[in-house]
Amino acid sequence: MDKRASTRSKRRALRFGGGLSVRYDARAALFALLIGGVALAVAVVLVLVGGGDFPMSPGDVVQTLLGNGAMAQEFIVLDVRLPRVLTALLVGAALGLSGAVFQSVSRNPLGSPDMLGFSQGAMVGALVMIVVFRGNSWTIALGALVGCLITGVLVYLLAWKRGVHGYRLVLVGIAASAMLTAVMQYLLTKANLADATEAMVWLTGSLDGRGWEQVWPLAAVCVVLVPLVLRHGRSLRMMEMGDDAAHALGVPVERTRVALIVLSVLLMGAATAAAGPIIFVALSAPQVARRLTRAPGPNLVASALMGSALLIVADWAAQSAFGERQLPVGVVTGVVGGCYLLWLLVTERKAGRI
Repeated sequence: MDKRASTRSKRRALRFGGGLSVRYDARAALFALLIGGVALAVAVVLVLVGGGDFPMSPGDVVQTLLGNGAMAQEFIVLDVRLPRVLTALLVGAALGLSGAVFQSVSRNPLGSPDMLGFSQGAMVGALVMIVVFRGNSWTIALGALVGCLITGVLVYLLAWKRGVHGYRLVLVGIAASAMLTAVMQYLLTKANLADATEAMVWLTGSLDGRGWEQVWPLAAVCVVLVPLVLRHGRSLRMMEMGDDAAHALGVPVERTRVALIVLSVLLMGAATAAAGPIIFVALSAPQVARRLTRAPGPNLVASALMGSALLIVADWAAQSAFGERQLPVGVVTGVVGGCYLLWLLVTERKAGRI
């Protein structure tokens, strides 16, 4: 009896017009969706690597990756296009996973690193390196990571009052974002023309010119941090029910929250250091993943995959949708993400949650 009830609980009905409905297994559907997402990402990668001024078919791309391509093809694929695509995949996954954690911790769909000031903290750190210290690409990346970490510590401490409440974290983060934006504007006004131009290029968020020197450090960070975040997935799911319920179920709430925030800030900082501040991916990827999977909980894996898919598609649009004039990918994600944010605010208001 219990086994039958458990089996029925995993099945859901998809209803259409005219009284037609189809029953499906939720776990099987989620697994199929994830596999489909991976297959779609691989297909888009092959198309992106094969596109551009030197077009190549997907078969030629595969042959080149296997070491059977011509010298020109190997240079185009391995040294120019593949690092850019891999950077996009890793940055998107890091942003999507970071956004899912922050939205679950704050129990608020607006609780993403973009809204909580962490992106702005990374921007200020990078600007200090550009304007004050005239740093190179490595020191700029380090400044972005350090700025993101310092912002995370300050936001957490300011939001602390016998624990960290979700809405208090969001409000403190919005205030920190506003103040850090003012600091950015001040630094830009004090910069000379050359430094200001370099800063604006970095602040836009772009995948242009990304090579293996960006791929390997970011890949190493993801290999270390992503499993640690996924390890806390069960505790995070319980924390979404509230601190008291999670504590009653044996979850060390505050220690888990601190660990997840630190890991997510590191992921956010590493992604920003690799590609600049690419906004709204961390905000939209977890929500899109949740609506597609229709599964409860933080959906960490689905959010990471959706982040990669969103960024890779945005990069393709930035390269090909505007003719010969290519745009930085941060411009595309900003436009699409801004529209999504407006829709999310209207939806939350109609639901009475804001």
